[in-house]
Amino acid sequence: MFENLSDRLEKSFKLLKGQGRISEINIAETLKEVRRALLDADVNFKIAKQFTDTVKQKAIGQEVLNSVNPSQMMVKIVHDELVDLMGVDKTDLNIKINPSIILIAGLQGSGKTTFSGKLAKWVKSKRGKNPLLVACDVYRPAAIEQLKIIGTQIEVPVYTEDGNLSPIVIARNAVKEAKKSGYDVVIIDTAGRLAIDEEMMKEISSVKDAVNPHEILFVVDSMTGQDAVNTAKEFNERLDFDGVVLTKLDGDTRGGAALSIKSVVNKPIKFVSSGEKMEAIDVFYPERMADRILGMGDIVSLVEKAQEQYDSEEARKLQKRISKDQFDFNDFITQIQQIKKMGNVKDLMAMIPGVGKAVKDLDIDDNAFKGIEAIIRSMTPEERTNPVVLNGNRRKRIATGSGTSVQEVNKLLKQFDETKRMMKMMTKGGNVARLMGKK
Repeated sequence: MFENLSDRLEKSFKLLKGQGRISEINIAETLKEVRRALLDADVNFKIAKQFTDTVKQKAIGQEVLNSVNPSQMMVKIVHDELVDLMGVDKTDLNIKINPSIILIAGLQGSGKTTFSGKLAKWVKSKRGKNPLLVACDVYRPAAIEQLKIIGTQIEVPVYTEDGNLSPIVIARNAVKEAKKSGYDVVIIDTAGRLAIDEEMMKEISSVKDAVNPHEILFVVDSMTGQDAVNTAKEFNERLDFDGVVLTKLDGDTRGGAALSIKSVVNKPIKFVSSGEKMEAIDVFYPERMADRILGMGDIVSLVEKAQEQYDSEEARKLQKRISKDQFDFNDFITQIQQIKKMGNVKDLMAMIPGVGKAVKDLDIDDNAFKGIEAIIRSMTPEERTNPVVLNGNRRKRIATGSGTSVQEVNKLLKQFDETKRMMKMMTKGGNVARLMGKK
């Protein structure tokens, strides 16, 4: 996401290089390019104009420090305005009341059902809640079954009523069930349509009136660009929702929805979501998103994702094994599994400052570790624990068993030795525990 916008903005900043200060004359071409970049990203025209006007007003006449050139100063100003445009601070989910009722709304195909499951897993694992999913999409044939499968996957119960075609009655009964059975968060997945229509709006308004939700989240497909913003405006006029969820951020999207929606509806973006994995949900931080748009990475989110997968006790055990030179292929494959749980490999690499641009054209997917895992799983328990026994014949057998070549096996063994050596160096001063878990 935002790759094209990031490139365009970077080129616009280069126009200021060599200037001693920012002036109305030398900033004109830069701002023209910034506006074009925003419009190409499908940002609302009025918002793009207002954005560049504000940047111009703040930039003109700014003295440039000896250690900072004009283009760097412009990056800082644009960064601050992007943060302001997207909402300044993160906005928390309102789940303090027991039970807290969350109504999920949006168009068909926006990813409501998948997000409902992700949110249930999130409130369960991150907030220690006991959620109940409610299937109120009674029109789409596979919607209820899809929610049941997701519920089983994340170990969250799903409330359904076979044969009942009234979302209003189902939602009301689900809230009663939650109160009776001790569920403290009720997440209601509602029906969508292919386009906004009066019937849909009346129905979801009736569901809202029936259960009086504490939180209404509008789910929008990021890939629909400016259309998503227009849809959000119409939904907000009827539902007065509390926050926005941007889905499919891993798609080929220009990012206009993320940059425009807050200004149009004056409601915060609360979550962003990508892919089908239930872990692929993140709280929306405007400043972190601005960092990523401007190619600064998002190392804070990367560290948080790592900490979610490692606890301090596990990190201490690994550190002890490394310090005793006992790190083996069993540990190695465990670390690979933990990395995979963090999300899409390419997206993770893009969070590292300076790396995002380098990997944007590389074909890195979730199967990036497939060959490595196949090689390790073709080893015997003894070979995993004691790699020094891997002679030529054993390596040939492993290559055949894993569908790889001897050269690939040799390459992995070399990478393993380098990783082992690097991790042993990191154990000095407890660095592994600090990196991999909260102390």
